[in-house]
Amino acid sequence: MATRTVDTARGTRTGSLLIACVAGHGTATHPYFAGETLARGHEAARNLADVIHFLCALHGRHPGIVDHASTRTVEPAGRAWLGSAAEAMVDERVYLTRLAVAAGPMPSTPGATGSETAIVAQRGALATLAQSDRRGCALGAALAFAADWAAIRTVLDAAAKRLGVDPRPCGIGDPALLSEVADASVESERALLFGAQQLSLQHRALWDLLEARQQARREY
Repeated sequence: MATRTVDTARGTRTGSLLIACVAGHGTATHPYFAGETLARGHEAARNLADVIHFLCALHGRHPGIVDHASTRTVEPAGRAWLGSAAEAMVDERVYLTRLAVAAGPMPSTPGATGSETAIVAQRGALATLAQSDRRGCALGAALAFAADWAAIRTVLDAAAKRLGVDPRPCGIGDPALLSEVADASVESERALLFGAQQLSLQHRALWDLLEARQQARREY
């Protein structure tokens, strides 16, 4: 897990560790996200619509993770980045909304009530993480969110092309910048990486849920 990586990689820069944590535990390596089932085949339209609506439920509202983290971060490097990231997320929420409208209603799926309960709980867990009083945790979560959003954006842009929506430039998720912010932070490295790991695992759980919903529709 990420904690073991921190303990054994003395001398490695914080930013590199954070990006590696997201890469290893977040969206990009999830089998459903990385596989062919999600965005190809005759179920692709429903699968992508499901992704869009659940991302809207999790990240389409203000305040989000970045906004919450800005209230818990006092050091200059982190606050400067959070300010620009919050502005970029305004555009991302607009993009999500446009995609949700174009995708139509959320696909009918057996066990939908349980899914809605799960996403509400996850939204609460992410808000708690991004408002943690442990200095550095909220910033680490926000940086990890931005890094993982870059991967999520690839499937949103694929959906946009299918739906006839013009993809928007993404102003968040540049790994070099995120690494630089993490390296410049004076907060606890362990707290930063804890926040990053927990955010990554929450996103991983989202893809578990989306995969389960896809399987439920297929078997119904």
